[in-house]
Amino acid sequence: MADFSRYPEKLREVLEIFAENPGERNQMLIEYSDQFQGVPEHIAARPYPQANQVPHCESDSYVFVEPMDDGVGGPPRLKFYFAVENPFGVSARALSAILDSTISGLPADEIANMPIEDIVPTLFGKNISMGKGQGLLSIAAVVKRLAQRYATPHAA
Repeated sequence: MADFSRYPEKLREVLEIFAENPGERNQMLIEYSDQFQGVPEHIAARPYPQANQVPHCESDSYVFVEPMDDGVGGPPRLKFYFAVENPFGVSARALSAILDSTISGLPADEIANMPIEDIVPTLFGKNISMGKGQGLLSIAAVVKRLAQRYATPHAA
């Protein structure tokens, strides 16, 4: 099993559950996909800005971030929002729901320093197609890149 110790706690717990239960992976992904909530209109409306589009994603996905000031100073906590335009984008919706439920609300520094290389193979298995895998990894990469914009310079 991969070492998930460098991941934020909630995401680490989800990754460990998926790693320990590969036979239940598909059902768990469907359940997360069902929990997906699209980006609210006060954050972005269709047509979504090209700048927020995830490159290489076959599901026509978008990522948005909203900094939340917690009044303590330092890097803000970040709330992520996702749009998945492909009605058959179950994998993109599942990953988006997992990322939203596990890292939204964390400080920018923690997200910016998070490794991303184990997320897709752990959640979706090593037999995922190259195209789908690249698109899903791009969702995680966009999240990390957006967090790096808000992180303190030495942290990211």
